[in-house]
Amino acid sequence: MERKPATYADLVALPDNVVGELIGGVLHASPRPAGAHAIAAIHLGGSLVWPFAGGKGGPGGWVIMGEPELHLSEDVLVPDLAGWHRERLPNAREMVAFTVVPDWVCEVLSPSTKALDRKEKLPIYAREGVRHVWLVDPRARVLEVFRLEGADYSLLATHSGEVHVRAEPFDAVELDLAFVWGET
Repeated sequence: MERKPATYADLVALPDNVVGELIGGVLHASPRPAGAHAIAAIHLGGSLVWPFAGGKGGPGGWVIMGEPELHLSEDVLVPDLAGWHRERLPNAREMVAFTVVPDWVCEVLSPSTKALDRKEKLPIYAREGVRHVWLVDPRARVLEVFRLEGADYSLLATHSGEVHVRAEPFDAVELDLAFVWGET
């Protein structure tokens, strides 16, 4: 028996306690994040919003969002964080789903999502032209920084532990990874 591809209606019908994504016609439902994941996402987002979205202590010029619903070709993805240069997304407040490809996405890896994030979502981000991707593993305390070069990502840096780092495309400001991990 052949299965028909999942639809957006299938995604919308999921219960509120899961995050749903459509990848290659397959519906993926992941549990809401546990503590380490949630802390890393909110602390990293907070570290970037003031200098890059608000221009406080940094250059400004970005729109940064948590868990935006991205409609990229036939796929619907929900990264933990995404950012656009402000001129590319001037009416973000009025949007529900986003078809403008982000300039940066961040996936916070969980045991239940890390294979999906690396093996299925990363190639979609490359296909769509997302310039920078960060993979954050709060359990291992690792930040991987990727830049799109041609059709594939190059790993620019791997930062680990409780260090201060500068990472593209937000290298104008130093990030405190101890804060991101919830250690300070």
